[in-house]
Parts: sequence; structure tokens; C-alpha cells
Amino acid sequence: MKKNRLSHRLQNISYSQTIAMSAKARELKNKGYDVINLSLGEPDFYPPNFVLSAAKKAIDEGYHYYTPVSGYLELKKVICEKLYRDNRLKYTPSQIVVSTGAKQAIMNVLLSLLNKDDEVIIPAPYWVSYLQMVNICESSPVIIPTTMNNDFKINPEQLEKAITSKTKLFIFSTPSNPTGSVYSYKELRNLADVFKKHPKIMIIADEIYEHICYSEKHTSIAIFPDIHHQVITVNGLSKAFSMTGWRIGYIGAPEWIAQSCDKIQGQMTSCANSIAQIAAITALSAHPDRIEYMIKEFEKRRNLVLNLIKEIDGFQFSKPNGAFYIFPKVSDFFGKKLYGKTIQNSDEFSEFLLEKAQVATVSGSAFGDNECLRISYASSENKIIEAFTRIKKALK
Repeated sequence: MKKNRLSHRLQNISYSQTIAMSAKARELKNKGYDVINLSLGEPDFYPPNFVLSAAKKAIDEGYHYYTPVSGYLELKKVICEKLYRDNRLKYTPSQIVVSTGAKQAIMNVLLSLLNKDDEVIIPAPYWVSYLQMVNICESSPVIIPTTMNNDFKINPEQLEKAITSKTKLFIFSTPSNPTGSVYSYKELRNLADVFKKHPKIMIIADEIYEHICYSEKHTSIAIFPDIHHQVITVNGLSKAFSMTGWRIGYIGAPEWIAQSCDKIQGQMTSCANSIAQIAAITALSAHPDRIEYMIKEFEKRRNLVLNLIKEIDGFQFSKPNGAFYIFPKVSDFFGKKLYGKTIQNSDEFSEFLLEKAQVATVSGSAFGDNECLRISYASSENKIIEAFTRIKKALK
């Protein structure tokens, strides 16, 4: 069989379920079905006009060639200024690596640090790719489960218990994809107290949703001086600037890690897109106030979703304080018959909503929690209202 000729790395990973569900939604749309896609974490805004203008100017000025592997020096300087302005983090350009999206930035770090059978601690629910990336590196994911009662956040006792002599890395996101939870300054300080007792453990802090915060202010875990040298801060332009297809992500990290990522990236993608890098200089130079209109719209949509989901019996949920997802518990439907079919898990529930309500969501199993469902509210208010109307009707 051809499958046996594939590498064991490939056989150890699965397709991204968020991308797979979006592909199913597109397939149904192509067949003429009116599908509302609430599966992808992709804002429906255009990038800000000042960013678009910078990209057009870059084309006219001839930025068409390879850049330094780790990014234009001017962009790296701007990233350092942004990290200090917004996060109070001090980095130098030699500690910055610009990559083809935050996803590549994370993969660069993992390939730099992990060996076979190293352990990586991942709180669940987690972003779908963390687990698969660790599997590619032939390392061992150590999952810390969380509950809705604790706002899907781990505590220091859970962290300490998960650490072993094989622990190499900890990876998490705040604000969280898929739950929308935001770790407070105090909660991060408590986790940092554990990490400082284990100075060989590195921390990947995925902060791609940092600007999309509502009631709780974002804090970077690298802000604590006693563990700053253990933290790799990951960010990008996809979410806050609605530049998903532009593929610009970056890290701020200890210099030895930045050099390792530069080495790996030089053999994989050479460099990030030159035009997008020039546009990123303009984007990151701008004060966050200039994208506040998008954040306010996401908060309006969040509040709309909270009101709509209350009307659906069987959905339990917590209030997300960041990102643009809600992660309701749907296990009340498991074991029940819907249109003659018994729903056994979140995968089947998500498939049911796509088939009967023509609303695409992502099952919680993709994020390490089979009882839940991820619903994105990065779409327009009209689409959100129509989607929840269909879901409510289908479940009746």
C-alpha cells in the first residue's frame, strides 16, 4: 500500500479539523447550499487602509526580492518598539525572527528545541495545531485538562504536577483559541513562580489575539524578569490587522533560540513575503487605537452571541473575554436522537449542524475537549443571527 511508503511522521499527525470543516462548508456551497461558515478564525474585515497603501507603495518602490532570512532590519526594529510599547517587553533586533505566519514561527521554535520523546505540556482546550506540531517533532504531548468552571485555565498545582525530568517545553495561548479565556496578571505570576523553579523549561506564549481583549487586559508572561529568559513570545498580524493571507508572524526570544530559528527557516522558506513585511512596518508602527474599530465590533458580536446562545436549551457556556470564539458545552445532546440519529460526541454534533442547519462549526475534540464546540463570531452580525436561528430551529 502507498500509505506504508509515507514517513511515520506523516502517519502520526491528522489534518487540521478547522481547515477540514471549512473545506466541507465550501464544498456544500459549491453545490448550491447556503452554508454559514462559523468554523474559521478569520476576521471578515479588510486590512486597514493605511496598511493597504503601504503594500501598494512597496510594490511601486520595488520590494520584490529575497529579504534577510529573519526579516528586514527595519521591521525587526519596529517589532522591538511594538513589544515595548504594548507589552513592556525588551528585545533587540537580534532576538526577533519574522516568519511566514505565527504558525511557522511556532514550528521553527519546536524544531529548534525538541528531540524524540521530550515532553511538552499543553493545557486543554488547545489550538488544534499545537498537538500535531509536537507529534511531527516525535515528542510527547502532556495534556493538562481544564474545565468551564475554572474558565478553561490551569492553576499552578496542575502545572507542577505535570512537570517531569523529560519536560522541555510549555505552550499556551492567551487570549485563548478556542475558549476566549484571558489569563490575568496574577494568574500568570502564579504560573511564573512554578517555571522559575524549573529554569530549563521553555515557554511558548502565543499572543496572536493580544489586542482582541474585552474586560480583561492582556498580559505577556515574559513581563516577569525572573522567567523572561525562558519565554518565546509569538505574535503576528493575522487577527488584529485582519491580514490572514499576508502570512506575517514573529517571535521575540532569547538570542540563541532566534539564531536557531533563523537557521531552520533558511532551509525551509528562506524568508517571509517582502511586500507583506513592508506593510507590517506600517501596521506595527501604528498605535493600537487605529484598529480599535475592529475590536469594538468583535465585542458587539460577542455580546450578540451571548444573547443568542442563551435561547438554545442544552448549551452551557462561559463568557469569553478575548479572541472571537465561544466554546459551549454541548454534551447534553450526547445519547439523544436528532432526526432519527443518536448523537454520540462533538464530532457528530458538529456534522449534524452542518447537515441540518447548514452552519459550519468545529467539534471540541479538535481542541482536546470532546464535550464542547467552537463557534467563531468573526462573521457579520446578520450571518451570526441567521446561524443561531438555524441552530435553534434544527435542535427543536
